[in-house]
Amino acid sequence: MLVNFKQILDMAEEGNFCIPAFNVYNIETCMGAVKAAEELKAPCILQVYPRLMKEELGYYLAPCVVAAARKASVPVCFHLDHGPSELETTRSLRWGATGIMLDGSALPFEENIALTRRVVDTCKYVDVQVEGELGHIGMVSDDSMDEFTVPEEAKIFVEKTGVQALAVLVGNAHGRYKKPPKIDIQRIADIRKATNGTSLVLHGGSGIPDEAIKEAVKVGIRKLNVSTDLCYSFLDSVQEEINKPDRFIAIDNFMKKPIEAVKEFCMTKVLLCGADGKAK
Repeated sequence: MLVNFKQILDMAEEGNFCIPAFNVYNIETCMGAVKAAEELKAPCILQVYPRLMKEELGYYLAPCVVAAARKASVPVCFHLDHGPSELETTRSLRWGATGIMLDGSALPFEENIALTRRVVDTCKYVDVQVEGELGHIGMVSDDSMDEFTVPEEAKIFVEKTGVQALAVLVGNAHGRYKKPPKIDIQRIADIRKATNGTSLVLHGGSGIPDEAIKEAVKVGIRKLNVSTDLCYSFLDSVQEEINKPDRFIAIDNFMKKPIEAVKEFCMTKVLLCGADGKAK
C-alpha cells in the first residue's frame, strides 16, 4: 500500500525501529526491494535519485514505483532522494512521490533553511512531508569530510523548516568505504535530544558496520539509506548471468536472477533495521 512519509516514519517511531530506504533505478531493482519487504512483512521506502527525475527516465520509472507501492501488501513510501532544487521536488510530486528530500546542505545555513522551508510549505498542499539535510554528506572519494552536524544548529533548522526528518552527517558518506567508517553515536543521540525527537536519517548505509547501525537505531536513526550495495547486488548478478553459456535471450527471463539477488540483499537490510514483522 502506498503511504506518505509521515505515516511510515510514525511506524518506526512507535516501534522503535528503522525504515530501510532503497534507491531503485529500474523496474527490476524496484521489484526486488518490494519482494524483500513483503516476504519479511516490513514497511519500506523506495526512493529515486534526483538525476532520474530531472532526466527522461524518471517519467517512466515513477509510475512503476507507484504501481509497485500500491500493489504491495506492506506500507511503501515513494521518496525523492537528495532533491537539490524545486525543479526535482515539484516534478516528483507531480509524478506521485509521497515523500520528498530537499538537500540544501551545500548552501549556507540560512539559505538551506529558506529553500527547505519553501519546499515544506509546497508539499503541505498535497499531504507530503519533507526530509532535510544539515551537514553535507559527501562521497567516500572526497578529499575531506564536511563538518559534522551540530546539535544546536539542527534544533534551529528543524524549528524553522518544519521538516519531518533530518539527514545528518556523523561520520557517514556515500559510496563504498575504503575502511569501515566510525559513526558518532553520541552525536546522533545529542541531535535527537536537541530536536525534540525528530526522526533522523543515516545516509551512506552501504558498508557501515552492522553494530554501528544497530546502535544508531537505538538512539534515533529512523531511516537508513541504501544504494551502492543494492546496485552491486543487481550488477554482479547480471554479470554472472551474462557469463553463462546457456543464458536466456529473452530479457524477462534473464532478469529473474538479478531481481532475486536484489531481494536477498534487501532482506539483510530489513533485518538489520529491525523492520521485519512491523508492517501495519
